Amino acid sequence: MLVLLIFKILKDMMSKKNIALAIVIVLVVAGVAFLINKKNREQGYSVVYLTSGEVYVGKLTTIPDLQLRDSYILQVTKDEKDPTKNNFQLQPIKDALWAPKVLHFVKDNIVFYGPLMSNSKIAETLAAQGK
Repeated sequence: MLVLLIFKILKDMMSKKNIALAIVIVLVVAGVAFLINKKNREQGYSVVYLTSGEVYVGKLTTIPDLQLRDSYILQVTKDEKDPTKNNFQLQPIKDALWAPKVLHFVKDNIVFYGPLMSNSKIAETLAAQGK
């Protein structure tokens, strides 16, 4: 009887240790996710290229999903003087009719994404606009 009581006490202690360990693991994972998300928000602009050929530029976060804030769409237009040449325009999403605060992307629709270099034409254009 005493052995069963000791076994039950040890089993209960192991359960509490496992629960405590699980809580610690969850807190560590949440902390790491928070730090990654914070780093992404502090980072400069990123580019997102979709399978549809659309190109978006903005502040990209990857947790909990791919989200783009303060975003622009890169539009290609033909040069009026020389139709063999293309011009590029950055159109703010906030000026669009549908004007969302945040764009959420489905990973299957993304060809690539990555941070803009500070000396790229787009980064220079955004810096000149005071963004």
